Amino acid sequence: MGDNRTPVTVIGLGDMGAALAGAFLAAGRRVTVWNRTAAKADGLVAAGAVRARSVAEAVAASPLVVVCLLDYGVLADVLGPVGGALGGRTVVNLTNGTPEQARKAAVWADEHGIGYLDGGIMAVPPAIGTPGAFVLYSGPREVFDERREELAVLGRPEYAGAEPGAAALQDLALLTGMYGMLAGVVEALALVRSAGFGPVGFATEKLVPWLGAMAAAVPHYAEQIESGDYAHGVVSNLGMQAVGLDNIFQAYEDQGISAELLAPLRALVRRRVAEGHGAEDFPGVTELLGGPVPAR
Repeated sequence: MGDNRTPVTVIGLGDMGAALAGAFLAAGRRVTVWNRTAAKADGLVAAGAVRARSVAEAVAASPLVVVCLLDYGVLADVLGPVGGALGGRTVVNLTNGTPEQARKAAVWADEHGIGYLDGGIMAVPPAIGTPGAFVLYSGPREVFDERREELAVLGRPEYAGAEPGAAALQDLALLTGMYGMLAGVVEALALVRSAGFGPVGFATEKLVPWLGAMAAAVPHYAEQIESGDYAHGVVSNLGMQAVGLDNIFQAYEDQGISAELLAPLRALVRRRVAEGHGAEDFPGVTELLGGPVPAR
């Protein structure tokens, strides 16, 4: 297990990378930093971090190397030349990417004898190191357990599984839920604004409480999707919701604004109803999205 004397290297000092390095510094770690634009390290160096003059120097400084770069292409450019030097060290890659990219990075790490974890950060930079932040990790359980104490500095560490792409997949699934909600939020606020209502007051007094109440249905929807039974516990059937969606679109048209963010949803609902599932619940549209379906 690590302790407060365990040195850590952070490679990549964008907003998120700088927040990661800052959290390690605040926790009393010896932190070495490197960024292609060296000036981005100035504030961290002033706070006590050690500036590495090269990636090789940064890697050599610590047994734990945390990487947060723009994408996996940059990751390959930065770490590729120092793969041999990383052998026997732990690399925690917090670069946002896809499950398949994570799998390929894990293969590369294994070929070089690197203990590799791929991660998904579920927090904005100012939240890093606070109780509200959590980070998903996937890869060998023994590597996660060995580095759990250091990783806890950044936020609550959650193990997503041994499959290297698991953290990235769950990260993107969570972001999908977020973006779906945000799409509805901006559509709703555009509608009330078009009628002269204040978006701030509407959001605070009505929309936020409403979304909180609707979130209580998510576990029930998850149970329906897991079982494949969309006819159990139906409160508002899909046929009724199809009519409601048509009313939404008519109201937007009448107000002279677009409901295009919701258009794909209405198309799926209409299709599901046309296929004879109008008496079922909303999550039945999942069956139209494709992909493998686990045995039930």
